[in-house]
Amino acid sequence: MNVRRLTDILCFLIVSLFLAGCSGVSTPGNNASGPGDSSAAPSIATQPTNQTVTAGQTATFSVTAAGTAPLSYQWQKGTTAITGATSASYTTAATTASDSGAQFSVVVKNSAGNIASNAATLTVNAAPVAPSITQQPSNQTVTAGQAATFSVTAAGIAPLSYQWQQGTTPIAGATSASYTTAPTTTSESGSQYRVVVSNSAGSATSNSVSLTVNAAAPATTDVLTYHNDIARTGQNLTETTLTTSNVTSAKFGKLGFYSVDGLVDAEPLYASNVIVPNNGTNNGTHNVLVVATENDSVYAFDADSGATIWQLSMLKSGETASDNRGCGQVTPEIGVTSTPVIDRTRGPNGAIYVVAMSKDGSGNYHQRLHALDLALGTEVFSGPVDIQATYPGTGDNSNGTDVVFDPAQYKERSALLLLNGVIYTGWASHCDIRPYTGWIMGYSESTLAQTSVLNVTPNGNEGAIWMAGAGLAADSSGNIYFLDANGDFDTTLNSSGFPSDGDYGNAFMKLSTSSGLAVADYFEMDNGVAESGSDTDLGSGGMIVLPDLTDGSGNTLHLAVGAGKDSNLYLVNRDSMGKFSSNNSNIYQELAGALPGGVFAMPAYFNNVIYYGSVGSPIQAFTITNAQLSAIATAQTPTSFGYPGATPSVSANGTSNGVVWAVENNSPAVLHAYNATNLNELYNSNQASNGRDQFGAGNKYITPTIVNGKVFVGTTNGVAVFGLLP
Repeated sequence: MNVRRLTDILCFLIVSLFLAGCSGVSTPGNNASGPGDSSAAPSIATQPTNQTVTAGQTATFSVTAAGTAPLSYQWQKGTTAITGATSASYTTAATTASDSGAQFSVVVKNSAGNIASNAATLTVNAAPVAPSITQQPSNQTVTAGQAATFSVTAAGIAPLSYQWQQGTTPIAGATSASYTTAPTTTSESGSQYRVVVSNSAGSATSNSVSLTVNAAAPATTDVLTYHNDIARTGQNLTETTLTTSNVTSAKFGKLGFYSVDGLVDAEPLYASNVIVPNNGTNNGTHNVLVVATENDSVYAFDADSGATIWQLSMLKSGETASDNRGCGQVTPEIGVTSTPVIDRTRGPNGAIYVVAMSKDGSGNYHQRLHALDLALGTEVFSGPVDIQATYPGTGDNSNGTDVVFDPAQYKERSALLLLNGVIYTGWASHCDIRPYTGWIMGYSESTLAQTSVLNVTPNGNEGAIWMAGAGLAADSSGNIYFLDANGDFDTTLNSSGFPSDGDYGNAFMKLSTSSGLAVADYFEMDNGVAESGSDTDLGSGGMIVLPDLTDGSGNTLHLAVGAGKDSNLYLVNRDSMGKFSSNNSNIYQELAGALPGGVFAMPAYFNNVIYYGSVGSPIQAFTITNAQLSAIATAQTPTSFGYPGATPSVSANGTSNGVVWAVENNSPAVLHAYNATNLNELYNSNQASNGRDQFGAGNKYITPTIVNGKVFVGTTNGVAVFGLLP
């Protein structure tokens, strides 16, 4: 390399170094700075934050930036610059709902550069609106004893609060969009109600509306036979006063007690609007409560006031009620044990049919059928008549040709059945004290003449009809059903499958009545004889003829349900009951062990559910689906019932407001009410303080009667009356 070439290279390097030094001068908008320049580009110290305002308010967004002054700002809504929004904060115009969700950010600049902030969101809530009434309350008309409900519909910013007023006086606790009164009285008719609706923006007062309370219409529901009907369902489906809402200790309780002269083992019966003529101060129309006692008295009370309309003894001159015949089942005396039956179409004022036991001065025992005028309590139809019977057979107390009914050996425990003009009776023994057999008898309700007799153990012994006081049941075709107790059963069958000697001990029985009483069908368990021998029979419990049911294939079935001491629940087909086989039980459905402790009571039926109260157990609900019982209980009460278990009754308004009622046989006895849907407890008579609703010691056989807003419970010395508190 020559000297000239080297000189050129050195000159080029010198010029290049000089030019590099000159490039360190910054320009506006360029973030670079030379070694000698003190400018700093903007940075965001505090970002804008989300803002929430109410429509009509403004919103302010702010930013804090650092960097060489001067700093300039340009706020943007979305990506659009906002005219005039050129400071560190920006305040919007008055907002509207359409602004909600808008994004706001700012670009900060100086001579050294620029930077954009994070976007902040604007939320615009609706402006508070004072309440307005969009649907006013309306006038309400109810019947005394019913509740009235007033409702309002209001608009305005939430939350809305409500305060109902009677007149101008706030009603404690009435703070929702509807208000339901307590059960009304006629004195409240004409009361004015309104509601004040409030929110943060103000208040609005509704129009005042009127409550009209009409006097309650005369009661129309009767309970004229045991467990409400001849099927023995135990359901009253016309109860409009008592509901699942008002059967509580705050609203419901004991109203009174109607004293009588002995044990009340029979279910009290109720006849509405009975015209009582020619009876002094008791003239007029009454709801009549009929109560029978073991001291052989029958009472007619005014069901509402408790006044005695009449009282009549079933005893003839020189007689007393029977002693207990050496058996503690009904003690200390036996008079009227079974539930009577009433026919309101017989005689001038309706007739009550009663069976009473007595003992005369010579030590002779009598069983008599009485017919009493419902309004006056006088004997009608030339009554009473002494109950006597014979039936072909060589069984207990036979004369060699016929078995003979001895009135001393029996009591009429099962409730009377009135069917097609005939009063049917079924007879129980005193404990298992022989001689006795199984008697069913029919009497004309018009003449009291005996029309038919059947004995279901005529060539054997025992076979009494107990059923815990439940009545012989019947279907719409005139057939009678019952559970026979322990007794002889002939396992040798004739060609039709019936016992060769006509003995049906411990059987589920069906009788025809078209040509007098006759066995039409039966079901006997394959171990029925063994159960009779161990006194583990069916006869301790009652049974129900169920309404027509439809199976899964659409077939209509006629079923009946029953149970006894063996803890099993039996569902029979009334058209083919199963008869007897030593190899198997030809039963439609059996739930083995479903009723622990055994049944010494009566079930109830409501809305495709069977309610059973076995000994030492809760009341259990078994649901019927496709004509089959649920394999296990679908609900049960929180209460267990000691001996003899519980006989429930049901009140409802159609299929709504179902309440299951039962009495616990304690001291004091306890009346319970449960929601029929789930068996949750609504009320019991021990809940109120200071023993307000208690009604004395329990009685072995208690079936509560529920009718027209009241519950009547038989006790050892009277009837306790429950209803809505005044």
